[in-house]
Amino acid sequence: MTTGVSAVTSPTVYWRVEGSLLDLTVVQPVAFFTWNAQTFTERIRRRGLIFLMAALRPFLYSTNRKFATRVVHTALRGVTRDRLDLLGEEYFQYKLKPQLKAHGVERVQELVRTGADVVLVSQGLEHVMKPLALHLGVKRLVANRLDFRDGVATGRLLEPVVRPRGAFALIQEQSPDGRRAPKTLARQLDISLEQLRGAVISSRREPAAEERPIVHFEGQPQAVGFSVRRALAGKHVMLIGVTGFIGKVWLANALMELPKIGRIYLLIRRQKSNPAQRRFEKMVEESPVFDPLFEKYGLGFAEYLREKVEVVEGDVAQCGLGLNADVARRLQRNLDLIVNSSGLTDFNPDLRDALTTNTDAAMNILEFVRGADHAGLLHLSTCYVAGERDGRVTEKLIPNYTPHRVPGFDAEQELASLHELIAKAEAQAEGTEVTAGLRSQSLAKEHAAKGLQGAALENQIRKNRIRWLRTYLTEAGTRRAKELGWPNTYTLTKSLAESLIVKHGAELPIAVVRPAIVETSVAKPFVGWNEGINTSASLSYLLGTYFRQLPSNESKRLDIIPVDAVCAGMTLIAAAIVERRHDQLYQLATSVTNPCDMGRSIELTSLAHRKHYRAQEGLESWLRLRFDAIPVSKTRYQRMSAPAQRAIVKSIQRIMSPLPLKKTPLVKAERNLERVEKLIELFEPFILFNEHDFAADNVEKLSHALIEEERDEFGYKARTLDWWDYWINVHIPALRRWTYPLIEGRPLEARPARSLQNGETVKTGTDGGAW
Repeated sequence: MTTGVSAVTSPTVYWRVEGSLLDLTVVQPVAFFTWNAQTFTERIRRRGLIFLMAALRPFLYSTNRKFATRVVHTALRGVTRDRLDLLGEEYFQYKLKPQLKAHGVERVQELVRTGADVVLVSQGLEHVMKPLALHLGVKRLVANRLDFRDGVATGRLLEPVVRPRGAFALIQEQSPDGRRAPKTLARQLDISLEQLRGAVISSRREPAAEERPIVHFEGQPQAVGFSVRRALAGKHVMLIGVTGFIGKVWLANALMELPKIGRIYLLIRRQKSNPAQRRFEKMVEESPVFDPLFEKYGLGFAEYLREKVEVVEGDVAQCGLGLNADVARRLQRNLDLIVNSSGLTDFNPDLRDALTTNTDAAMNILEFVRGADHAGLLHLSTCYVAGERDGRVTEKLIPNYTPHRVPGFDAEQELASLHELIAKAEAQAEGTEVTAGLRSQSLAKEHAAKGLQGAALENQIRKNRIRWLRTYLTEAGTRRAKELGWPNTYTLTKSLAESLIVKHGAELPIAVVRPAIVETSVAKPFVGWNEGINTSASLSYLLGTYFRQLPSNESKRLDIIPVDAVCAGMTLIAAAIVERRHDQLYQLATSVTNPCDMGRSIELTSLAHRKHYRAQEGLESWLRLRFDAIPVSKTRYQRMSAPAQRAIVKSIQRIMSPLPLKKTPLVKAERNLERVEKLIELFEPFILFNEHDFAADNVEKLSHALIEEERDEFGYKARTLDWWDYWINVHIPALRRWTYPLIEGRPLEARPARSLQNGETVKTGTDGGAW
């Protein structure tokens, strides 16, 4: 009987792909890559190169096969690694996989099952060979590799170059057994045994995760030994904004990850006859966010919620948060933290709604915290309060900030001025001049309102007055925001809230948290969760149509942050506030630590759409996968894209207007192009102007201070995100599932009905609410 276990090293088996698994040439995959370049001009130019090389190929190969192999791959100069990786998967899936030789495949898979360390060796590019290796279960390979600089191919092959086999090998080496002795293989490849071993790479796509040291230019680094579970154990937290995208995910993740948290109070506003309790019931029963919790707790989920969650009915737009006096006193006595994730995220809403939700509500919450015994506040803002400016945006709150550095600007006076503007507009809407105009407008209508009198006419005037006031205040808010340097009313009102928090909450335990553009989850509550028509969904949808030319600055960094990274950061910050080790401001962003510029974002979006359409059948899909979007200048967009196309359509309509047609032609086309123009105009500040780089040092310091056993679960991991995998396999597929149907007016996929406990009513919370 032995007392120890000796390590057994698996034998390494080098397996030549050509002949045993595939009859693969060097030129065919390179030609496929070149014929699917991003722009039509590139495709034509690269096809010309391939045809030239085809003509020179016999001479080149007879001279030097290694040199000929290098020459062929120069056609890929300027192609991105992102595109080669996607096209490599596609080429294997649809071109090579059907041609695999069954006997060779069986032998390789048998070796893998026996534990042999199989290394595939091929003259093909790694972008094609990696999908083959993964298909066979092989972990390592030797293949030709291109040199890349900043993610773009230089056209040069790295050493060692795997040259094609000779002409006689096509006859002699057709056995299903592709095993080669290392020395024999090295000699055939004209390299040394050491070079062969050094050329072995992983079959998995491994993005380079650059680790940068954290340098503290100001203040002190976070003390180590930070524990989220310890900080939040037994603590009472009130979440405001649970019905929103971020709030919902934060609640679900907190319930999953923090079973020892004391209690989570949910402040929810009543909607007419729909009480807060019922709104929450419906959300829990219907939202996919809570699927993992239902799976974990089953029928015990209702009991767990009863123990951990209490719904309180209130309204942050009111003083005292609209709470019952007894409930308010109890909360102010017990709460350790308030998380405010509420807000109106429409870019240019009615100014009344924006101020009420984004600014006035923040002040009401601040006063509630001031009256609490020991509660802190985590207030959610946005990175884009930076407004119209370029460069690095640091984590420092600036009182009375305006992007245009308006002299003497005072946020409190600005808020009062905007409320005064609203009051004047409301009075103007009721005035005789506007009323007369609205009456004339109603009487001039050619449809339902024509010929109205008395009460019916007054009712139509009332509707027009509401519409007039909403339009007036929407335009007034947008105009004022742009005067001060913000792109829209949303960022103006969020920035005003920040300035007022700085002024009135200086002595309180408050942290302002600014996420960038919040998008699809990477892992929590599950891979690929998104909700509603949010932020970039409309643009990404547009890039999946025949629209090609997006006006953008391709070097500008598009700052996307997954929603679960935002929620992880919020949990870290929440724990820091409770322990009073927090900073004043945290930015949750990627533009500094893990940048992805607009040029790459546009290409990745197009590649993700291509992957989807390639799997479909029909002429429509065949055409769409060939229309890659490209970044262009604003001038080219106006000259060749939607504005120019709309001008052509209007010209055609003018020419055909004298004709006795029942229906005006091209009306729908003009309307669609107008919508595209408005959408582009709305997003220009985020895709074309304002080159922001948002620092996110403070949350990384907190993450670094975590105890070892909590880093995987609670760490902030935005810097290690693989954008290629995220965009192609997570984000765009999630939008196709959860968002694009809403844009197209289709219902989301049907989900089985569920209730918290067999349809029974379950009492929860001290207010006696029912689920």
